[in-house]
Amino acid sequence: MCGIVGLFLKDPKLEGQLGAMLAGMLVTMCERGPDSAGFAVYGPEAKGGLKLTLRAPEGTDHARLAARLGEEIGETLTPTVHDTHCVVTVPATKERAARDALSRLAPEVAVVGAGCRMEIYKEVGRPDEVVKRFALAQMRGTHAIGHTRMATESAVTTKGAHPFTTGLDQCLVHNGSLSNHNAMRRELIRHGLSFETENDTEVAAGFLTYKLREGVGLRHALEATLTDLDGFFTFVVGTDTGFGVLRDPVACKPAVMAETDSWVAFGTEYRALVDLPGIDTARVWEPEPATVYLWERAA
Repeated sequence: MCGIVGLFLKDPKLEGQLGAMLAGMLVTMCERGPDSAGFAVYGPEAKGGLKLTLRAPEGTDHARLAARLGEEIGETLTPTVHDTHCVVTVPATKERAARDALSRLAPEVAVVGAGCRMEIYKEVGRPDEVVKRFALAQMRGTHAIGHTRMATESAVTTKGAHPFTTGLDQCLVHNGSLSNHNAMRRELIRHGLSFETENDTEVAAGFLTYKLREGVGLRHALEATLTDLDGFFTFVVGTDTGFGVLRDPVACKPAVMAETDSWVAFGTEYRALVDLPGIDTARVWEPEPATVYLWERAA
């Protein structure tokens, strides 16, 4: 069932409205995924560092957590707090040290995303409530993707919520089901990837990470899913420079896209797009099966 939304801004003047625009899109997908929700926002770049999005139990003192982590890696860290999540920026060379320190200091804290621009937020609960908890409407950036989940094959947990990320500044949301994810997971583990859940979507994210590490571009990585991943799916992928869309060859899951001179948007249903500025004059279409749609800005 699940709902997917995505928004890529062509006009820099709209960057301050990105969060508000995506929030409206995500809330309309509540009925398609009332179990949990999540989103990834590509905002201002962390100059010379990496943003780590951390999820901690409710009631955690994020300032104290950041201070202890900073002491461990020899840096002064200032957290930006959004409910159960906070973002800290660490030098890129100290990412591994920071992860190792977290596992020792606070094993209950999870790193849900990492990248120069990407921040990921996700929680169990109705999408409209999740949007409010994280103040999505106040966030700014160039592009974002989101997901509302109705669990069908795994438990309703924050770990099981989308987006899934297995690489820096890379994440994926998915509507559908993959039949060969267990075999593919084993293959990817042999190639050095690691996974935190049994969710098929995390395997799809890992597959794209593996292909990108091989040196192929995002378009070719997405095209490879058509031959290597079995099942039915609509994928929306975020990277530091843009986002891509792909439906399987049967395209049994609903999807709609719209484009103006100012933005490109994706929704599982058209109602997710109806409040976007300029939608009345936008080019609106249903993405073709087995066809990669990709929008990227200069790195």
